[in-house]
Amino acid sequence: MKITASARTILIVGFMLIAFNGLFLFGNGLFMLVAPLAWYNIIPGVTHTGSFNQHFIRDIGMIQMFLGAAFAIGMFQPAHRFDLWAAATSWLIAHASFHLWEVAVGISSPSTIPQDFPAVISCPVNHLRLSSDVNPPMKTS
Repeated sequence: MKITASARTILIVGFMLIAFNGLFLFGNGLFMLVAPLAWYNIIPGVTHTGSFNQHFIRDIGMIQMFLGAAFAIGMFQPAHRFDLWAAATSWLIAHASFHLWEVAVGISSPSTIPQDFPAVISCPVNHLRLSSDVNPPMKTS
């Protein structure tokens, strides 16, 4: 199968974005695990979601690290890429949906959507798109 120059560019950019997101997820998770109080105070909007809960923040930090690892491992294990990225993206979609649900039922203000959008909502949307670019459908014949 011959890859065109534009398809190669899409693959390279896609992998760069997946790598960035994987590093971000892993790094954010590590930060949550190592310094949960600092994470709670530094990340915009977190203090408005409830009181500090070290155990909860560390639990989510471990999930974030696993997500980052799944994206990283998928980059180097093409045979497992789809499954790893689908599992990680599924959690990101559920997380974003939960944030939107909180707005829909009045737990959070609609003003949280622009604040949540860059890291919480756009991340799973980007991963869905990127995953389809770097995991093209297999030909069967």
